[in-house]
Amino acid sequence: MTGGSPVGSLAHGSPAGSVGMIGTALPLVVLAGGAAGYLVLAVRRRREALGWPAARVGCLLAGVGLLAAAVLRPVGPFPVGDFRGHMLQHLTVGMVAPTLLVLAAPMTLLLRTLPAAGGRRLGRLLHRRPVRLLTHPVTALALTLGGPAVLYFSALYRVAAADGTVHAAVHLHFLLAGYLFAWVVAGPDPAPHRPSVPARLVVLGVAVAGHAILSQMLYAGQFTDLPVPAGQRRGAAELMYYGGDLATLALAVVLVGRWRPRVSSAGRGRSGTSAPPR
Repeated sequence: MTGGSPVGSLAHGSPAGSVGMIGTALPLVVLAGGAAGYLVLAVRRRREALGWPAARVGCLLAGVGLLAAAVLRPVGPFPVGDFRGHMLQHLTVGMVAPTLLVLAAPMTLLLRTLPAAGGRRLGRLLHRRPVRLLTHPVTALALTLGGPAVLYFSALYRVAAADGTVHAAVHLHFLLAGYLFAWVVAGPDPAPHRPSVPARLVVLGVAVAGHAILSQMLYAGQFTDLPVPAGQRRGAAELMYYGGDLATLALAVVLVGRWRPRVSSAGRGRSGTSAPPR
């Protein structure tokens, strides 16, 4: 097949029918409302002595802007209906925009704004067993790799191309799974039962390998039944391969950049050194 309108509707975020348009617009409206609340709280914090970093506000605005641009208009230089444009959309919605939103540290801002009782309730919620299971890096890894795997290696792509509601649900999964993965692996916000930095680097390595396997299978056309030209499929696979690597590398840089290895007092005694006074 050469890729007709169903492919175009999925590739560039224009779901078929008014129901699909509502399903796509509603998450953006909710996100815009959340961003407005974030900005109000950030302005209040900046008026106080401790303030709130402007860089985090910039990450929020960039993330929301990229997400809206990816969903509401064609992505990149590709024509409408080009499968490579769909892949750029997937990378933006599922990896780039969520990482920027995570770096905005919305939970930290909320915790610094809530009364003490509200902060304790939120902390107790984060440490409940179902939340701990959901926010484990391995769970987040399975969700972020499982989304594209199911979309491209089952009938879901065809279904989403024909049903705007399913299409919007796919976008929502990519966004939430990408946010969850970036948060629990490298986010500045607190997360329950977060493993050590070396363990999370291993998870990132598995993510790189997983994306590489999926992209190579997509390039070869193995186990796929996508209604797109072979050239577009291969081009999209290359974008997935290199784009996924770059996005995961960015997470690794953030994670390592925030890593402050703890040195025990016994270790300092053995080495005969101590931290310089500040």
